[in-house]
Amino acid sequence: LTTAAVARQVGIGGPGTAGLQVVSTEDLGDPAEADLDAFLRDDREIVFARSSPETKLRITDALHTRGEVVAMTGDGVNDAPALRRADIGVAMGRSGTDVAREASTMVLTDDDFATIVRAVEAGRQVYDNVRKFIVYIFAHAIPEIVPFLVFALSGGTVPLTVLQILMIDLGTETLPALALGREPAEPGLMERPPRPRGEGVIRPVMLLRAWGVLGLVSAAAVMAVYFTVLWRIGWHPGDSVDKGTPLHEGYQRATTMTFLAIVACQIGTATAARTEHTSLFAVGLFTNRLLLAGIAFEIAFAAVVVYVPALQHILGTAAVPPSDLLLLLPLPVLVWGADELWRAWRRRAATIPGEPVGDSR
Repeated sequence: LTTAAVARQVGIGGPGTAGLQVVSTEDLGDPAEADLDAFLRDDREIVFARSSPETKLRITDALHTRGEVVAMTGDGVNDAPALRRADIGVAMGRSGTDVAREASTMVLTDDDFATIVRAVEAGRQVYDNVRKFIVYIFAHAIPEIVPFLVFALSGGTVPLTVLQILMIDLGTETLPALALGREPAEPGLMERPPRPRGEGVIRPVMLLRAWGVLGLVSAAAVMAVYFTVLWRIGWHPGDSVDKGTPLHEGYQRATTMTFLAIVACQIGTATAARTEHTSLFAVGLFTNRLLLAGIAFEIAFAAVVVYVPALQHILGTAAVPPSDLLLLLPLPVLVWGADELWRAWRRRAATIPGEPVGDSR
């Protein structure tokens, strides 16, 4: 009776459920797990009262057999086997025994169950941010590879040098990528259902977004900037741009603009990667100050690479006029806007608000 009263006070077996069933150790007797399934198949919510350590372990195994994810809480020595067997064991930090704490996955240092909710939220936020970091890094592979594919297939000039790629990978993209790890939680984070048990960190939909949306849009924008600058200097297909030719300095300007175009697209990618499901406007444009600082460093680093004479000689860059720099202004908005439309389409098509379409994998 006490167990049933406490259960109803905390909302177990209340309105909207099929009722409450209280099962004691005496009701279970000493049968095999197969007999325990008869209780678990009931649609009503079940509370096990006066459970022995053996009963807790049997319940955990029976739920595992049904494919359930099991969480077990406890503070005593006799809880340790079930805490260890469960998918996640939660022990009390203040009142719990050393054995229970060692057997658990999570220890509540304040013995407050509400801390579990905050821990889950923090865990989901970190997991989301890891995925945002991956999307940001993967998205830059396409605009870096496409220029070399164009060179290999056309036999023309290389739009980007190897040293300039190193400046992108080791210089401009590092701080924005790290700043995404401190991104605030998206709205609706705790309303999402749990991830599938076998789901990995990298999902096919992430690769589609990184390579098929952010990467392709960036690559198209970068190549458009490159050829626009070449045409401005009077280049035509087949013209030589080797060192010593009249077009060589203009070619260096074009490769420098390719480098700067990738940096500009990185800004749009970093802004887009801040949210995995919701619109950026729901999060706020200026809520991640570390990312803003990373973007500022990225711009300053690119300016040093382009305009410092000593680095121009080493990296093959050239100072570009303001008329060329104007070509870069729409690129961040273009990349971010394409991804914003992609996420808006997925939200409209999703059966669960804020979740990916269909199979999340």
